[in-house]
Parts: sequence; structure tokens; C-alpha cells
Amino acid sequence: MTYLTPYAGDDPAQRASDADRDRIAAVLGEALATGRLTSLEHADRLDGVYHAVTLGELVPLIRDLPDVSGQASALPTDRLRISAVFSKIIRRGRWIAGRRTELSAVFGALIVDLDEAVLPGREVTLEVNSFCGKIIITVPPDARVIDQGGTVFSKRAISGGDGAENGPLIRLTGNARFGKIVVYRGTRR
Repeated sequence: MTYLTPYAGDDPAQRASDADRDRIAAVLGEALATGRLTSLEHADRLDGVYHAVTLGELVPLIRDLPDVSGQASALPTDRLRISAVFSKIIRRGRWIAGRRTELSAVFGALIVDLDEAVLPGREVTLEVNSFCGKIIITVPPDARVIDQGGTVFSKRAISGGDGAENGPLIRLTGNARFGKIVVYRGTRR
């Protein structure tokens, strides 16, 4: 057992907390990022994590994965910052997003694809700030997107439908000033 799994002394019948589920999701995310799980296996196990009621239901989901306690500090599951200043940055493919990710573009362009990214939990907050810049975000096809940000002389758009009720929740905050923020829905292969 690692600190990312339920405590060894805990009663397996004890109800799991959201923090317990998020720790298991982080282990699964690392396993996906390192190629130990396929995206289909990851999706199945992640579904099991968020449907688990007790600690005993969580343990089998990661029993066959290696101990990552030494690597845990390297997992960017809390905060991540990506900034494009007078430049263009593209982040796509398999990468681990932060639970709270700050995206900013100042006189630049930032293209972020979350479609294949490993999300650290069922809810991710993107603080999106653009000043005279452009930010384009692609979310998974089943993601629910809630936009709580503002604009001043800018464009802010979300296209592609509402997502699935059981899909991950992506919350957008932040502001666009003289810029553009666009969210598209991906098409997983």
C-alpha cells in the first residue's frame, strides 16, 4: 500500500471519501501516462473509482500497478501553469493536467488539447486569461463545460454540445481582454 491508496489499517467496509477517490484516480492517471494502462482500461477503472462506495472497492482497481509513492511529488495533480507570452504554445497528446490549471496568453497563442490528456479527477478548473491573445481548448467529447469567466472587447465561445451527464466536469474561470477564448469538443478515436 502507498499513501495514494486507502490506508492499510482502514476497514475495507469504510465509506470512501472524495479525497480517497482522487488519490486512486491520480495513480490511474500516472499508469496511463506511463503506458501501463490503455486508454480503455483507464476509462473503465476510472469509472469504477467514481462509482466506488467503500475503500475495499477502490483497492482492486490499482492492485496490479506499481508503487508510485516515490514519484508522487512529481505528479502535477494540484496546480499547473501554461503561459504563452509573445509566442505560440501547443500542448496535445498524452499529458497530465492539473486539478487547477492556469492558461494564459499575452500577445500570443495557446492551444491546449485535453482530449487525450490524463485528468486528475472528475472535476478540473481551468483559469483562462487572455490579453490580446488567443486560447483554443479542446475538451473530451463527453466533458461537461461550465464557463464562469468574463470578457471585455473579446470573444468567448464554447461549441459542440453539452457533453454526457457522467463525463468529467471542466470549469472555466478567468477573463479575456481584447482576446479570444474558444472551446471545442474533441472526437476520441
